[in-house]
Amino acid sequence: MSSFFLFVLLQVFLVAGADLRPGYYAGTCPEAEEIVRNVMFKAMIREPRSVASVMRFQFHDCFVNGCDGSMLLDDTPHMLGEKLSLSNINSLRSFEVVDEIKEALEKACPGVVSCADIIIMASRDAVALTGGPNWEVKLGRLDSLTASQQASDDIMPSPRANASSLITLFEKFNLSVKDLVALSGSHSIGEGRCFSIMFRLYNQSGTGKPDPAIDPNYREQLYKLCPKTVDQNLTGSLDSTPRIFDNQYFKDLVSGRGFLNSDQTLFTCPETRPFVKQFSSNQKVFFEAFEEGMIKMGDLQSGKPGEVRRNCRVVNRRPVEALKIS
Repeated sequence: MSSFFLFVLLQVFLVAGADLRPGYYAGTCPEAEEIVRNVMFKAMIREPRSVASVMRFQFHDCFVNGCDGSMLLDDTPHMLGEKLSLSNINSLRSFEVVDEIKEALEKACPGVVSCADIIIMASRDAVALTGGPNWEVKLGRLDSLTASQQASDDIMPSPRANASSLITLFEKFNLSVKDLVALSGSHSIGEGRCFSIMFRLYNQSGTGKPDPAIDPNYREQLYKLCPKTVDQNLTGSLDSTPRIFDNQYFKDLVSGRGFLNSDQTLFTCPETRPFVKQFSSNQKVFFEAFEEGMIKMGDLQSGKPGEVRRNCRVVNRRPVEALKIS
C-alpha cells in the first residue's frame, strides 16, 4: 500500500463523524450508553466523589476548542496538554474512571466510541446517578489530535471570577445568563479545595478581611476547615448535600453559604440573582434548565480534524508513522 493512499485514507478517517445525534452508536455499539453508566455506577460506589469529578470534565473539555476530549491527553515531549493548566492542575481528578470506561468499550466494540463522547455520556450519568435529571445525549464527536495548556489558561475561569466576567465568557459560546446559572448548579455535588477560597476568607479584594457576602456562621465553619496554615489541597463540600444532585446549591447561595466566590457572586449580581432565586424555589425548573444548558454546551465543536482514540490519554499512531518505524 502506497504512502499516498495511506495519507488519503487517513484524511477521510480524520474528518468523518461530525454529525451529532441521539442513538449515534445504535448500529455500531448498541450497548455503549449502558456500559458507560455501569462503570460510572461502580465508580460512585467505590468513591462517591468521583462521579462529581467526572461531571466537571464536560465544562473543562467543551470550553477549550469544543467537546473533543483534548483535556484527557497526557503531556508529551512535543505538547503541553490541558491537565496542568491553571484551572485544572490539582483540581481535575478521576481520569482513571474514563480509562475504565474506555477499556470496557474497547472490549465491546473496538475503535468505535470516542473519548469525547464518553465525557458527554459520563457527565449525564453522574447527574442521573446522584438524583438529578436524565436526558438523551447527542453523540458522534471525534477526539482531538492535540491539546493546548495555553488555550485552557486563556479560557477557563478562576474560582475568584465574578458573575460579570462569567456572563461575558458564556456569551462567547452563545450560552445565556440562565445557562450560566443553571450550569453552575453542577456544584450541587462534589467538593472544592481550600486553595480556591483562601482569599475569600482572609483577603477578599485585597482588604485583608473576609468576603462580607459569606454568612457569619458558615464563615466560622470555613475558618475551621481552612485555617491559614492548612494544606490547601484539603477539600470541603460545595453545598450542604454534596452527594445528591438537587437545588440545595441555590438555597445555600441565597443563605450566603456558597463555597466558591464564583458561586456566591451569582446571588450578589443583579443579572444572575433572579435565576438563583427561581432555581432555589423550584427544583423542576432548575433540572430542565440544567439539561438544556448541558445539551447546548455539548454542541460546541471546533470543526478541526479528529479521530476515535484507542486510549483516551494518547492520540493514535498514524499509519504514516508506522511506515517510518517499519
